[in-house]
Amino acid sequence: MLGAPIVGYTADVPSPTRDPLALEEQVCFALAVASRSVVAAYKPVLEPLGLTHPQYLVMLALWQHGEVGIKDLSELLHLDPGTLSPLVKRLEHLGLLERVRPSHDQRTLQITLTPAGRSLKRKALQVPAAMLNKFGMTVEDLQRTNALLHDIIEAAQTAANP
Repeated sequence: MLGAPIVGYTADVPSPTRDPLALEEQVCFALAVASRSVVAAYKPVLEPLGLTHPQYLVMLALWQHGEVGIKDLSELLHLDPGTLSPLVKRLEHLGLLERVRPSHDQRTLQITLTPAGRSLKRKALQVPAAMLNKFGMTVEDLQRTNALLHDIIEAAQTAANP
């Protein structure tokens, strides 16, 4: 969980040493820049796989969970179905997955990997090591960062949906 609020950093009592409205003090700014920078760093690593970063995230979810419903995939990726649908259609067009309506419930849409999609996983195994090398960080550094980011996500979602 996230730590206690920063002492002397309240909306009604500004800190004499910090400007609470300074751009470099904004966690939203740091996260936005970090997100764009990380996605840009992934681009050359994912190009040989023929995937964009959002497509890679879809494939990661499918490699981990196997066949999933579109609603479950949407929840796993924290993407609304309107954003996810074009990604899934493009990956289907690339021959990496199939969208199937089960005969027992035509209202649902299941996403399954094709043999080509399963095969691509072997090539994708080099991505984490390549990114670790690019970032010049240890596995432990990235694990701590990932845990902190998940804490921030949870806190932000709780704040947005009290």
